[in-house]
Amino acid sequence: MSGKGGVGKSSLTANLATALTLKGKTVGVVDADINGPTLAKMMGVRDATLEYTPAGVKPAITALGTKLISMDLLLAEDDAPVLWRSTMEVGALREFIADTEWGALDYLLLDLPPGTDRLPNVAELIPDLGGVVVVTIPSEVSQLIVKKSVTMARDILKVPIIGVVENMAFYVCQHCGEEEPLFTAGETPDAAFQQVVLGSVPFDPRLARSSDDGTLYLDEYPDAPASKVLMEVAEKVQAFFQSL
Repeated sequence: MSGKGGVGKSSLTANLATALTLKGKTVGVVDADINGPTLAKMMGVRDATLEYTPAGVKPAITALGTKLISMDLLLAEDDAPVLWRSTMEVGALREFIADTEWGALDYLLLDLPPGTDRLPNVAELIPDLGGVVVVTIPSEVSQLIVKKSVTMARDILKVPIIGVVENMAFYVCQHCGEEEPLFTAGETPDAAFQQVVLGSVPFDPRLARSSDDGTLYLDEYPDAPASKVLMEVAEKVQAFFQSL
């Protein structure tokens, strides 16, 4: 979750799911952005055909075996809009979670839309929600908004905070190899949120290109700096749940 749009939540969800899959875990993903679904495209299953069984709908499966359900898989055309609100959105989310034939999963990841209104619905639908990963970018505006989401999750909904991921934290100069900031930095993420920092992911244009192409960045560029950080994030998420 983030509360702020444009910070790379969906990209992080796709790559965290892929990282956990590469670590041998069985992973399901729910694209909880009902009106703006993107994960089917990003994870390379936009053209998948869903199969319906008495036990529920079978999720799409990526090239590496990650399971995904998304509104995008139910739309006939790429430009078909979804204009659902309130109870219709919550109803669709409930069906995605409960009526999908997931099988045995090690992890179920939910990619939430921008804003803070969806997290209470998720907490109600999944009373034993394991925790949330907070996504931000190193700008004061992002940190200001994301802090509100952290407060809601931690203090109001009593949902555990797994940690914070700082996305697009910096870029590596191709000429000198130095790390340079992309944004006018706010506070450091640990100071801003008073939470464990799971990782600071460097900007890599290949990551955005992989999302556009529907290819799996971690599989294509396993030695890239961003890939190494994303794998470390997955390790810390695993460690969080192993410590419970």
